[in-house]
Amino acid sequence: MRLGQTSIIYFLSKLFASGLGFLATIYIARMLGAGPLGVYSVAIGLVSWLAIAGKVGLSGAISKRVSEGNDRGEYALAGATIIFGLFVLIACGLILFREQITGYVGYPATGYIVLILLVVLLNSLLNSILSGLHLVHVSGALSPLRTGSRALFQISLIAAGAGTAGLFTGHVVGYCLVILVGGYFVARNLRGLSRPKRQHFERLVGFAKFSWLGNLQSQMFSYTDIIVLGLFVSSGLIGVYAAAWNIAEFLILFSGALSSTLFPEMSSLSAKEDSQAVARIVEQSLSFAGLFLIPGLFGGTLLGERLLRIYGPEFPKGATILILLIVANLIMGYQNQLLNTLNAIDRPDLAFRVNIVFVGANVSLNLVLIYLYGWLGAAVATMVSVAASLMLAYYHVDAIIDFAVPTGEIAKQWSAAVVMAGVVYAGLWVESTYGLLNHNVATVVLLVGLGAGVYFTVLLGISTEFRTVVDQNVPFDLPVLSSG
Repeated sequence: MRLGQTSIIYFLSKLFASGLGFLATIYIARMLGAGPLGVYSVAIGLVSWLAIAGKVGLSGAISKRVSEGNDRGEYALAGATIIFGLFVLIACGLILFREQITGYVGYPATGYIVLILLVVLLNSLLNSILSGLHLVHVSGALSPLRTGSRALFQISLIAAGAGTAGLFTGHVVGYCLVILVGGYFVARNLRGLSRPKRQHFERLVGFAKFSWLGNLQSQMFSYTDIIVLGLFVSSGLIGVYAAAWNIAEFLILFSGALSSTLFPEMSSLSAKEDSQAVARIVEQSLSFAGLFLIPGLFGGTLLGERLLRIYGPEFPKGATILILLIVANLIMGYQNQLLNTLNAIDRPDLAFRVNIVFVGANVSLNLVLIYLYGWLGAAVATMVSVAASLMLAYYHVDAIIDFAVPTGEIAKQWSAAVVMAGVVYAGLWVESTYGLLNHNVATVVLLVGLGAGVYFTVLLGISTEFRTVVDQNVPFDLPVLSSG
């Protein structure tokens, strides 16, 4: 399967899954309000941090070693053994400090947190094995199952009156279903399992001792601000902040799809010492890392308040937060590709340095800026810390691989986004002046669809590279391509 097609399959799966999650979050916010959503967000953020200790970089290490093609079963079993042992230790600690956890989260959620941590670690293990087996599109296709079942059970339980408990129970059930299906694909494709030897544990730990900070960086990007906000602001404000994150992270899906799809390919090429082929993949990944984030920034600026209004009347006050978080995700989209490259070419030590900068800046800036400026400081801290790590990541990749930043292609995406913004702004003016729809949801859906159509039509017209990629990976002919 072509890389582009794999990325598209993975992206569409993630898009569908995130769409389900987006709708579920809107329903939860409308039914329960911002407070319970904030409690749930803090608990999930805590699980994400605990999962870092439960994996200590092993997910990336397992994916890397399995992708190399030798002793796949041994590496998978060795990784599973370490992860399960760490989970037992963390679960004991959670039970021991359950009163403190209840006080911090604002809800007796310790038992739920233990169960969610277990299923999150199992899901991560299966995804890393599938990625190493070059089955990224399979792991991507499992996301709609997890998110959809989670959303379905959460909505059903809330409708039945379960309240906040329904959020946690639905989360566990969604993961359980995807673990069963993912386990089937792993068992079918991972042949010849045998007992791992000491060398398998050592090679996993040797990679993980650097890559664990990458997992920390990934989770800190999404949850440090929410975790620290839990110390300073109310659950209601955290709920609004989480809704803004929900929209902003929706736009980074394609960048994540690129990273997950390209990692095993770059790893394989690096093992063959084909540096020029790796350079071409790096350039292509940077070309399209901002494909959705760039127009998303313009759209979020123009429609942010209307988008947040869909969640409920208390959410539009997070419009400025939304813009800052989209900028942070745009920067992270490019940083992800560079860090992905460092890990793929077996330089986790350099990725470690980049992540040290991000982690140090993110923690310190969040503590200081949230204390001084509240939730606005949280968004700024996230944006500044990821920008610093992007610059360092570029420095390290540029020192190893001879590649060129595709500034021309990126500029074309910005140009298409500017045209799109003009059309959306005109649409807003017409709607506000004449009140044609007089319905917020209908207006948002119409303008988002119109903006997306304009953006991609313009981009197809001005970008030869984008037309070529679409032509090679879409299984049908588009008129604009045949006419060009």
